[in-house]
Amino acid sequence: MGTGKSLEIRNNLEKQLTQNLRSIRMAYPTSRCVLLEVQVLAALLQPGQPVGSVVFDCFEAALGAEVRIWSYTQPRYQKELSLTQQLPDCSGLEVRDSIQSCSALPWLNVSTDGEDVHLVLDVSEEQHFGISLYWNQGSKTPRWHRNLTGPQTITLNHTDLVPCLCIQVWPLEPDSVRTSICPFKNDTRASRNLWRAVWLQLLPPRGWRLNAPCSLPAEATLCWQAPSGGPCQPLVPPLYRENVTVNKDLEFPLLKGHPNLCVQVSSWETLQLQECLWSDSLGPLKDDILLVETRGPQDNRSLCALEPSGCTPLLSRASTRAARLGAQLLQDLKSGKCLKLWDDDLGALWACPMDKYIHQRWALVWLACLLFAAVLFLLLLLLKKDHVKGWLRLLKEDVRSGAAVRGRAALLLYSADDAGFERLVGALASALCQLSLRVVVDLWSRREVSAQGPLAWFHAQRLQTLQEGGMVVLLFSPGAVALCREWLQDGASPPGEHGPHDAFAASLSCVLPDFLQGRALGRYVGAYFDSLLRPDAVPALFRAGPVLALPSQLPEFLRALQGPDGPGPWRLADMAEQVSQALQPALDSCLRPPETEETGLVMGPE
Repeated sequence: MGTGKSLEIRNNLEKQLTQNLRSIRMAYPTSRCVLLEVQVLAALLQPGQPVGSVVFDCFEAALGAEVRIWSYTQPRYQKELSLTQQLPDCSGLEVRDSIQSCSALPWLNVSTDGEDVHLVLDVSEEQHFGISLYWNQGSKTPRWHRNLTGPQTITLNHTDLVPCLCIQVWPLEPDSVRTSICPFKNDTRASRNLWRAVWLQLLPPRGWRLNAPCSLPAEATLCWQAPSGGPCQPLVPPLYRENVTVNKDLEFPLLKGHPNLCVQVSSWETLQLQECLWSDSLGPLKDDILLVETRGPQDNRSLCALEPSGCTPLLSRASTRAARLGAQLLQDLKSGKCLKLWDDDLGALWACPMDKYIHQRWALVWLACLLFAAVLFLLLLLLKKDHVKGWLRLLKEDVRSGAAVRGRAALLLYSADDAGFERLVGALASALCQLSLRVVVDLWSRREVSAQGPLAWFHAQRLQTLQEGGMVVLLFSPGAVALCREWLQDGASPPGEHGPHDAFAASLSCVLPDFLQGRALGRYVGAYFDSLLRPDAVPALFRAGPVLALPSQLPEFLRALQGPDGPGPWRLADMAEQVSQALQPALDSCLRPPETEETGLVMGPE
């Protein structure tokens, strides 16, 4: 506390107080308190009459600071007088020219030049100042900080822009004023980048969190993903959509988790994010069926099974799997074989396994096939021996073809740069189908992609491929590299700029988290055609796993697709030669002049 001064008020109290207090010229430090004691003779105190005034003009405070002034009697009574005064800062015209530190404040302008954003700081050559970038949310910890001197122009990648990104500058002087601006609140690129930075996190046992750099309007709901693919079916009702607060621990209204339960996050009724959070901890999707129990007044209950066509009542005459097995499902529910996922006064959700019914169905099929084969064999015994040998040869070929159908899965993702590149991808897919591989590519599934949407189609195919132990193949081309850079460095184009069947553009929202979180090894393999793309053009993030050149590294590429139980080196070499011969005509058409140079200009998105 500062020191005080006692004044004895005799005559002309106001004049003496003013003169004496103005004579105090002590330099009080900032962020300190000053105590001033004033004594007044009791004879001068008259009810309702002023006895004088106090002027104290030597208290120092920082620009823009808050100063609190309060008065009380001695001894203190209950009633006190207090006042909080906000001092002006450098933004006020009345102090900008009279305060030296205001004239040295860095002036900041934000400008754009194409895809770049420039921060221009106009200061003198000798001026030292600090600058930091931070997200205006939570702790506001600086994400980037520098101490600089003189005029500066700082360039930002517009992939780093989000609506809550703010800039703070200040002179490197004691008690300097810090100026903060948040210029990207209404920037459309910043809004698109925000959703690409959002990710879901499971917090066992039932907690979860939506992580995002900025607050955003979002609703979340649970949905049920069938292992056969198709869109994830929202559980609304009986569960309802909930408004989500980002970066806050939330809790699912569930009793148990399940691999088939997924989270959908929407904004303004548009699906932005979907992830099956339990698939990593509880294993792959199960062939379970979800029973929805609805409870009404007087303990009335109804049960239906959630299927792609809707919620089918059990014991109905509908031609669906749940209707045919309605009695058995009710018996499983009563005997406790179903897992209760959710329960309240309005209803419940049950997950009932269907494995045994699938096994029973296949057992009947195999029994019928064996019976048919036995009858056919007996008939053939009545014919010539040569016919029997021919039949056995056909049966052997059929067994081999069945093994090929059941080969390892490979999901091909590519960017539809032009018609020539699509023919090249089709040639690669057809060649891989001849090598005991089950190839999935959107080029052969346009109807399903159009019906489900690229994101839902890719999500279902990716889950099925990884559950079967297959590989996801990322085919890099100039167009694919451009799309990846839009996500990683240069910002992304609006969704309308990509075609309705462009699964590659839609898949990046699911593929990038696997690479960022180190889950890509053993799941993904990258490839590029060495005559169409340079090796260093592939973004560094995707080089965490194998990235192979075609056709020069075809043996290594086929070994990655076939897995550890694949054929030996000699067989792989023969297979690589077979694939190379199948690719050569389509590859030559992509390189044929004069279309080569023109195609190279339009290969990537504009």
